[in-house]
Amino acid sequence: MVVERPEAKPSLARRLGALVAVGIARVLATQSPARICRVLTGVGAGARPADYGTALAARQAVTAVSLTCRGARGCVPRSIATALLCRLTGTFPTWRVGVRTIAPFAAHAWVEADGVIVGESMPAGYLRPLLSVGPGTVTGPRRVGWLRRVGGLRGSGGLRGRGVPRDEGVRR
Repeated sequence: MVVERPEAKPSLARRLGALVAVGIARVLATQSPARICRVLTGVGAGARPADYGTALAARQAVTAVSLTCRGARGCVPRSIATALLCRLTGTFPTWRVGVRTIAPFAAHAWVEADGVIVGESMPAGYLRPLLSVGPGTVTGPRRVGWLRRVGGLRGSGGLRGRGVPRDEGVRR
């Protein structure tokens, strides 16, 4: 496991904002991808796109206050907290969830600003985004409900007991 070292100690006000963002992010990270997208879409509405410096400063503040977000497996709460902390400044980065295109296959969540992955050194094409939420935008499946039918997603309904996908248009 790789633990990142924060670059510099943020101010007290910045640390308090980061702690609040991390707390909200840790709760939000337990939700379904559809709910995360809905919440971040609402949060990012009306925000200006974050520049790289703002997003990097937010990411560094988040990793300075949270061991979970500093760890290799803390990408979801780290990316959500970074986006939330940026929003406190009136900006919002592009939040993405995707997969590695080079072995070993794994899911990853990250933020981008100015078209660049923030705070992570990865070669071009290393990650393929599946879901994206930017300031006022969502890309990926128009309805994230398709994730419910792939099964096994906690709190999302998954597959019905008979192995038949739920027909959302029929009331029972």
